[in-house]
Amino acid sequence: RIMPHSKQPSHFQSLMLLQWPLSYLAIFWILQPLFIYLLFTSLWPLPALYLAWLFLDWKTPERGGRRSAWVRNWCVWTHIRDYFPITILKTKDLSPEHNYLMGVHPHGLLTFGAFCNFCTEATGFSKTFPGITPHLATLSWFFKIPFVREYLMAKGVCSVSQPAIDYLLSHSTGNLVGIVVGGVGEALQSVPNTTTLILQKRKGFVRTALQHGAHLVPTFTFGETEVYDQVLFHKDSRMYKFQSCFRRIFGFYFCVFYGQSFCQGSTGLLPYARPIVTVVGEPLPLPQTENPSQEMVDKYHALYMDALHKLFDQHKTHYGCSETQKLFFL
Repeated sequence: RIMPHSKQPSHFQSLMLLQWPLSYLAIFWILQPLFIYLLFTSLWPLPALYLAWLFLDWKTPERGGRRSAWVRNWCVWTHIRDYFPITILKTKDLSPEHNYLMGVHPHGLLTFGAFCNFCTEATGFSKTFPGITPHLATLSWFFKIPFVREYLMAKGVCSVSQPAIDYLLSHSTGNLVGIVVGGVGEALQSVPNTTTLILQKRKGFVRTALQHGAHLVPTFTFGETEVYDQVLFHKDSRMYKFQSCFRRIFGFYFCVFYGQSFCQGSTGLLPYARPIVTVVGEPLPLPQTENPSQEMVDKYHALYMDALHKLFDQHKTHYGCSETQKLFFL
């Protein structure tokens, strides 16, 4: 594997990058306790009103969400972009007259590429794909958490639930719904110098695309698995059993990973500053079939895997992979 040199980012860029996970921590550990505390003070009408509004607004994440151009254009996203840097490469135009179901590969640990390219305007998605509205799907239970749901919806993130995806693919056109097909299982295998995807048995997204006549769009993010090192545990170890238990409870794995720190050559939780490039492939047109047969699903799933494989082979030598590097499907 040919690895690009990991540069040492400035302290300012590092602090900007930390704002992303810190914003989630602030919501969990500051806003949530404050919200509960206010319920037992004279200011209780404020959280009570929010709870009432939350009840009325409960279905919004499954009905297109509530995106905010202002949030998507925050300057902090450009600093995250420049830290690695992160870029997006278009290989074909996407017509606003169709809807699209996009496979996002690989998952990586924190999915930096998909987040920056599809949940913000830092890399100029709207200018690159005019008339297309991107939505990145994530775990449904995030949208049940007060304040977290507002933050996610503002960035254009949607629930990965079937009703949410069906809504976006059946209301108007020009919607691009991104699904990280490998899911959290792929995150546990995210280590540098690997190009292995969990895809062979993941066919539900193809069935959904057929039901709506949505075009399938393969994407591959080069460098996504290179920004962190991960400690892998044997399947018989206690730590692996703990990770599996953690996933059953919370929906994702407790991964042990490390990168660099503010000081050159030292270990920390900052990701390595290595280029991340998301290559968006040519859309694969699908017929609309209300009840597709398994044979039809298998056919278009095979075509999708072939398109993804070709996309990887066409661009791998340009973005850090050797000519002999292979893409494997599990």
